[in-house]
Amino acid sequence: MSPFFFSYIKIPLLTHNFHSFSAILTHIQTESMSTYKLTYFNFRGLGEVPRLVFIAAGQKFEDVRYERSEWPPHKAEMPLGQMPVLEFDGVQLPQSKSITRFLAKQFNLAGKDNFEQAKVDAVVDTINDLVAAFWPVRHEEDETKKQEVTKKFFDEEVPKHLKNLDVLAKLYGNGGPFFVGNNLTWADLFFYDMLQNLLELNGDCLNNHPWLKQNRAEVEKQPRISEYLKNRPKTPF
Repeated sequence: MSPFFFSYIKIPLLTHNFHSFSAILTHIQTESMSTYKLTYFNFRGLGEVPRLVFIAAGQKFEDVRYERSEWPPHKAEMPLGQMPVLEFDGVQLPQSKSITRFLAKQFNLAGKDNFEQAKVDAVVDTINDLVAAFWPVRHEEDETKKQEVTKKFFDEEVPKHLKNLDVLAKLYGNGGPFFVGNNLTWADLFFYDMLQNLLELNGDCLNNHPWLKQNRAEVEKQPRISEYLKNRPKTPF
Protein backbone atom coordinates (compact mmCIF):
# COMPACT_ATOMS: atom_id res chain seq x y z
CA MET A 1 0.00 0.00 0.00
CA SER A 2 1.46 3.39 -0.97
CA PRO A 3 2.81 5.97 1.50
CA PHE A 4 0.24 8.39 0.09
CA PHE A 5 -2.53 6.18 1.39
CA PHE A 6 -1.19 6.33 4.93
CA SER A 7 -0.60 10.09 4.74
CA TYR A 8 -4.19 10.46 3.64
CA ILE A 9 -5.61 8.50 6.58
CA LYS A 10 -3.22 9.39 9.39
CA ILE A 11 -5.53 11.94 11.01
CA PRO A 12 -8.54 9.57 11.13
CA LEU A 13 -6.27 6.94 12.67
CA LEU A 14 -5.40 9.28 15.50
CA THR A 15 -8.99 10.22 16.24
CA HIS A 16 -11.01 7.11 15.48
CA ASN A 17 -10.88 3.50 16.52
CA PHE A 18 -10.05 0.42 14.47
CA HIS A 19 -13.62 0.20 13.16
CA SER A 20 -13.26 3.64 11.53
CA PHE A 21 -10.05 2.50 9.84
CA SER A 22 -11.81 -0.64 8.66
CA ALA A 23 -14.66 1.42 7.23
CA ILE A 24 -12.21 3.67 5.32
CA LEU A 25 -10.36 0.68 3.93
CA THR A 26 -13.63 -1.01 2.91
CA HIS A 27 -14.76 2.17 1.12
CA ILE A 28 -11.50 2.43 -0.85
CA GLN A 29 -11.59 -1.25 -1.76
CA THR A 30 -15.23 -0.93 -2.87
CA GLU A 31 -14.40 2.07 -5.06
CA SER A 32 -11.52 0.21 -6.68
CA MET A 33 -13.83 -2.68 -7.55
CA SER A 34 -16.66 -0.52 -8.94
CA THR A 35 -17.55 -1.04 -12.59
CA TYR A 36 -18.67 1.59 -15.07
CA LYS A 37 -20.34 1.14 -18.43
CA LEU A 38 -21.36 4.08 -20.58
CA THR A 39 -23.76 3.42 -23.45
CA TYR A 40 -24.29 5.96 -26.21
CA PHE A 41 -24.14 6.45 -29.96
CA ASN A 42 -20.87 6.31 -31.87
CA PHE A 43 -20.38 10.06 -31.91
CA ARG A 44 -19.52 12.77 -29.39
CA GLY A 45 -22.93 14.30 -28.69
CA LEU A 46 -24.24 13.96 -25.14
CA GLY A 47 -21.89 11.11 -24.34
CA GLU A 48 -18.57 12.87 -24.85
CA VAL A 49 -18.33 14.89 -21.65
CA PRO A 50 -18.86 11.79 -19.46
CA ARG A 51 -16.19 10.06 -21.55
CA LEU A 52 -13.82 13.00 -21.00
CA VAL A 53 -14.41 12.82 -17.25
CA PHE A 54 -13.47 9.14 -17.26
CA ILE A 55 -10.37 9.87 -19.33
CA ALA A 56 -9.25 12.83 -17.22
CA ALA A 57 -9.64 10.74 -14.07
CA GLY A 58 -7.77 7.77 -15.51
CA GLN A 59 -10.77 5.58 -14.71
CA LYS A 60 -11.39 2.43 -16.74
CA PHE A 61 -14.89 2.11 -18.18
CA GLU A 62 -16.73 0.15 -20.80
CA ASP A 63 -17.43 2.50 -23.72
CA VAL A 64 -20.40 0.96 -25.54
CA ARG A 65 -21.13 2.75 -28.82
CA TYR A 66 -24.11 1.98 -31.05
CA GLU A 67 -24.52 3.00 -34.64
CA ARG A 68 -27.94 4.51 -35.31
CA SER A 69 -29.01 1.35 -37.15
CA GLU A 70 -28.13 -0.74 -34.08
CA TRP A 71 -30.08 1.38 -31.61
CA PRO A 72 -33.77 0.35 -32.05
CA PRO A 73 -33.41 -3.20 -30.61
CA HIS A 74 -31.67 -1.76 -27.52
CA LYS A 75 -34.04 1.12 -26.81
CA ALA A 76 -36.21 -0.91 -24.46
CA GLU A 77 -33.13 -1.79 -22.40
CA MET A 78 -32.73 1.83 -21.28
CA PRO A 79 -34.74 3.22 -18.33
CA LEU A 80 -36.15 6.17 -20.31
CA GLY A 81 -35.71 4.73 -23.79
CA GLN A 82 -32.87 7.13 -24.51
CA MET A 83 -29.11 7.50 -24.20
CA PRO A 84 -26.59 8.11 -22.76
CA VAL A 85 -26.98 5.68 -19.88
CA LEU A 86 -24.36 4.96 -17.25
CA GLU A 87 -24.36 1.58 -15.56
CA PHE A 88 -22.62 1.81 -12.20
CA ASP A 89 -22.17 -1.50 -10.39
CA GLY A 90 -25.12 -2.89 -12.35
CA VAL A 91 -27.53 0.01 -11.75
CA GLN A 92 -28.52 2.24 -14.67
CA LEU A 93 -28.47 6.05 -14.52
CA PRO A 94 -29.93 8.12 -17.39
CA GLN A 95 -29.63 11.85 -18.25
CA SER A 96 -26.29 13.18 -19.46
CA LYS A 97 -25.86 15.96 -16.90
CA SER A 98 -26.76 13.68 -13.98
CA ILE A 99 -24.27 11.12 -15.27
CA THR A 100 -21.51 13.69 -15.70
CA ARG A 101 -22.10 15.36 -12.34
CA PHE A 102 -22.04 12.00 -10.56
CA LEU A 103 -18.81 10.97 -12.28
CA ALA A 104 -17.20 14.34 -11.60
CA LYS A 105 -17.98 13.98 -7.89
CA GLN A 106 -16.68 10.42 -7.90
CA PHE A 107 -13.34 11.48 -9.37
CA ASN A 108 -12.85 14.89 -7.71
CA LEU A 109 -13.61 16.91 -10.83
CA ALA A 110 -16.66 18.72 -9.45
CA GLY A 111 -15.07 21.25 -7.07
CA LYS A 112 -13.34 20.84 -3.72
CA ASP A 113 -16.30 21.83 -1.53
CA ASN A 114 -20.01 22.61 -1.80
CA PHE A 115 -19.50 26.21 -2.86
CA GLU A 116 -16.90 25.30 -5.47
CA GLN A 117 -19.37 22.75 -6.82
CA ALA A 118 -21.97 25.51 -7.02
CA LYS A 119 -19.51 27.66 -8.98
CA VAL A 120 -18.85 24.77 -11.35
CA ASP A 121 -22.61 24.31 -11.77
CA ALA A 122 -23.00 28.03 -12.53
CA VAL A 123 -20.43 27.72 -15.32
CA VAL A 124 -22.14 24.58 -16.61
CA ASP A 125 -25.54 26.29 -16.58
CA THR A 126 -24.08 29.21 -18.53
CA ILE A 127 -22.64 26.81 -21.11
CA ASN A 128 -26.09 25.22 -21.28
CA ASP A 129 -27.50 28.64 -22.21
CA LEU A 130 -25.15 28.59 -25.19
CA VAL A 131 -26.16 25.01 -26.02
CA ALA A 132 -29.85 26.02 -26.01
CA ALA A 133 -29.13 28.90 -28.38
CA PHE A 134 -27.19 26.53 -30.66
CA TRP A 135 -30.01 23.97 -30.84
CA PRO A 136 -31.92 25.66 -33.74
CA VAL A 137 -28.69 25.86 -35.75
CA ARG A 138 -27.91 22.18 -35.25
CA HIS A 139 -31.38 21.00 -36.20
CA GLU A 140 -32.32 23.32 -39.05
CA GLU A 141 -32.68 21.20 -42.19
CA ASP A 142 -33.43 23.86 -44.81
CA GLU A 143 -30.02 24.91 -46.12
CA THR A 144 -30.97 28.51 -46.91
CA LYS A 145 -32.56 29.04 -43.53
CA LYS A 146 -29.67 27.23 -41.84
CA GLN A 147 -27.22 29.78 -43.22
CA GLU A 148 -29.40 32.59 -41.88
CA VAL A 149 -29.80 31.17 -38.37
CA THR A 150 -26.11 30.24 -38.24
CA LYS A 151 -25.02 33.78 -39.09
CA LYS A 152 -27.42 35.27 -36.54
CA PHE A 153 -26.22 32.79 -33.92
CA PHE A 154 -22.54 33.70 -34.36
CA ASP A 155 -23.25 37.43 -34.69
CA GLU A 156 -25.62 37.79 -31.74
CA GLU A 157 -25.75 34.78 -29.45
CA VAL A 158 -22.15 33.54 -29.31
CA PRO A 159 -20.52 36.85 -28.24
CA LYS A 160 -23.10 37.32 -25.49
CA HIS A 161 -22.66 33.86 -23.98
CA LEU A 162 -18.87 33.83 -24.33
CA LYS A 163 -18.75 37.20 -22.54
CA ASN A 164 -20.77 35.67 -19.68
CA LEU A 165 -18.30 32.81 -19.47
CA ASP A 166 -15.40 35.27 -19.38
CA VAL A 167 -17.10 37.00 -16.46
CA LEU A 168 -17.43 33.76 -14.49
CA ALA A 169 -13.86 32.75 -15.27
CA LYS A 170 -12.64 36.05 -13.85
CA LEU A 171 -14.81 35.63 -10.75
CA TYR A 172 -13.96 32.01 -9.99
CA GLY A 173 -10.70 31.16 -11.73
CA ASN A 174 -8.29 32.70 -9.20
CA GLY A 175 -6.20 33.99 -12.06
CA GLY A 176 -5.54 30.48 -13.39
CA PRO A 177 -6.41 28.78 -16.68
CA PHE A 178 -9.43 26.85 -15.38
CA PHE A 179 -12.94 28.08 -14.68
CA VAL A 180 -13.01 27.32 -10.94
CA GLY A 181 -10.01 27.54 -8.64
CA ASN A 182 -6.77 26.38 -10.14
CA ASN A 183 -7.98 22.89 -10.93
CA LEU A 184 -9.53 21.09 -13.86
CA THR A 185 -13.25 20.42 -13.39
CA TRP A 186 -15.99 19.05 -15.57
CA ALA A 187 -16.96 22.64 -16.45
CA ASP A 188 -13.70 22.90 -18.40
CA LEU A 189 -14.37 19.58 -20.11
CA PHE A 190 -17.93 20.62 -20.99
CA PHE A 191 -16.75 23.92 -22.43
CA TYR A 192 -14.03 22.17 -24.41
CA ASP A 193 -16.50 19.80 -26.01
CA MET A 194 -19.20 22.40 -26.68
CA LEU A 195 -16.78 24.79 -28.36
CA GLN A 196 -15.53 22.00 -30.60
CA ASN A 197 -18.93 22.08 -32.28
CA LEU A 198 -18.79 25.86 -32.75
CA LEU A 199 -15.20 25.94 -33.96
CA GLU A 200 -16.03 23.41 -36.65
CA LEU A 201 -18.54 25.94 -38.02
CA ASN A 202 -16.57 29.11 -37.32
CA GLY A 203 -12.91 28.75 -36.51
CA ASP A 204 -12.64 32.42 -35.47
CA CYS A 205 -15.35 32.47 -32.80
CA LEU A 206 -12.85 32.57 -29.91
CA ASN A 207 -10.54 35.20 -31.38
CA ASN A 208 -11.87 37.92 -29.06
CA HIS A 209 -11.73 35.67 -26.00
CA PRO A 210 -8.09 34.84 -25.25
CA TRP A 211 -8.79 33.38 -21.80
CA LEU A 212 -11.38 30.95 -23.18
CA LYS A 213 -8.98 29.96 -25.96
CA GLN A 214 -6.27 29.35 -23.35
CA ASN A 215 -8.68 27.30 -21.27
CA ARG A 216 -9.27 24.91 -24.18
CA ALA A 217 -5.53 24.70 -24.78
CA GLU A 218 -4.96 23.78 -21.13
CA VAL A 219 -7.54 20.99 -21.37
CA GLU A 220 -5.77 19.64 -24.45
CA LYS A 221 -2.47 19.65 -22.54
CA GLN A 222 -3.74 17.20 -19.94
CA PRO A 223 -1.74 14.04 -20.77
CA ARG A 224 -4.66 11.59 -20.69
CA ILE A 225 -6.93 13.97 -22.58
CA SER A 226 -4.24 14.62 -25.19
CA GLU A 227 -3.75 10.91 -25.80
CA TYR A 228 -7.49 10.31 -26.01
CA LEU A 229 -8.05 13.14 -28.51
CA LYS A 230 -5.40 11.68 -30.79
CA ASN A 231 -7.07 8.27 -30.86
CA ARG A 232 -10.81 8.79 -30.38
CA PRO A 233 -13.15 7.85 -33.26
CA LYS A 234 -13.55 10.58 -35.89
CA THR A 235 -17.20 11.60 -35.92
CA PRO A 236 -19.07 14.63 -37.38
CA PHE A 237 -20.30 15.78 -33.96
